[in-house]
Amino acid sequence: MPEFRFRALDAGGKRVEGVLEGENADQVVQRVQQMGHLPLSVAPAAGGFDLGFLKGRKAGLSGSDSNLLTRELATLLLAGQDIDRALRFIAETASSLRIRAVAGDLRDKVRGGRGLASALAEHPKSFSRLYIGLVRAGEESGTLGQALSELADLLERQRKLTTTIRTALIYPALLAVMTVASVAFLLVFVLPQFTPIFKEAGANLPELTRFVIAMGDLLRDHGAALLLAALAAVLAVGRAWRDRAWRRRIERAFLRLPVAGTLIRQGQAARFTRTLGTLLGNGVGLVGALAIAREVVTSTLAAEAITHAAARVKEGSDLAHPLAEFDVFPAQSLHLLQLGAETGKLASMCLKVADLLDDQIRVTVQTLVSLLVPAVTIIMGVAVAGIIASLLLAMLSLNDLPL
Repeated sequence: MPEFRFRALDAGGKRVEGVLEGENADQVVQRVQQMGHLPLSVAPAAGGFDLGFLKGRKAGLSGSDSNLLTRELATLLLAGQDIDRALRFIAETASSLRIRAVAGDLRDKVRGGRGLASALAEHPKSFSRLYIGLVRAGEESGTLGQALSELADLLERQRKLTTTIRTALIYPALLAVMTVASVAFLLVFVLPQFTPIFKEAGANLPELTRFVIAMGDLLRDHGAALLLAALAAVLAVGRAWRDRAWRRRIERAFLRLPVAGTLIRQGQAARFTRTLGTLLGNGVGLVGALAIAREVVTSTLAAEAITHAAARVKEGSDLAHPLAEFDVFPAQSLHLLQLGAETGKLASMCLKVADLLDDQIRVTVQTLVSLLVPAVTIIMGVAVAGIIASLLLAMLSLNDLPL
């Protein structure tokens, strides 16, 4: 049976190492856990593959795991626990092996004299700059528990908003796929069953029937080529998306769309304002908060607008006017930010704007879905009705043939 070398943390938080036999690494992990230790890594004793997911470094935490860790840590700190005992509790009781490994590694670094923000920075795949910035601000102000609680709220809001959008768009997407599949099935498999009858009868087929038969022949004879062309187009768009200049053009084109463009503007503004408000509320300076918020938005145009605004703020300008020059964020949101800056309540105003935008996004998504579902249904009905009508017209034309 092969041997595996393991590294783990015991119940007292001390690092332990050893060698165990097992059929595979997973079996060794279970044995280490049965010994009351928290596994950090397992590798063949002769060297080789190392289970990086046990370290919590190579493979980052998922969004739900990160949120769960943040919420539990905030709850423990607000309940009066110190950071060492809180991390130890999570490392020993978390249901996820990755959370336990990350929490144990963080505790090990904190016990070595590191700050929590510094320890988090060594897990870039698990914790963003926003996360680390808020934790650092909480440490410096002595309100780490409150900062983590607000951070957990922020992560949960972002997760819920993303889930809402994805869930709402599932049905229109499935309906569109079913439409394409139904039309292709009729053209490729059903229509060819009638074509020989029409040819043998020598009927003069209507224009609609000839068009539908030609479309069926095209899909049947060149379907693979059309599929490859579509795949090549998708790859070309993906390559253009990685080019900064082309990405700007694509984003500009999407921003001009009636409903989708509004949704993109609202989504980017919601991310930006909620992040900015949370950072400012935890004592982070405006310029530093803008630098972190720039990495939260997913739009290149929005990131450039924030970069431009940060440079202007350093020169003494306000925030709203430089952002308005790029025409990315909704005008109403910028007006409210200007009002918040003038009244000295920019942090709270940012959070109010984010709440307002979240509500608007839900309404916009509902509007988009209410437009997409009937549109796809109508297209599907027209396409299927057209194919059936072409067959009926062709069959009626057979009655005009001489006996």
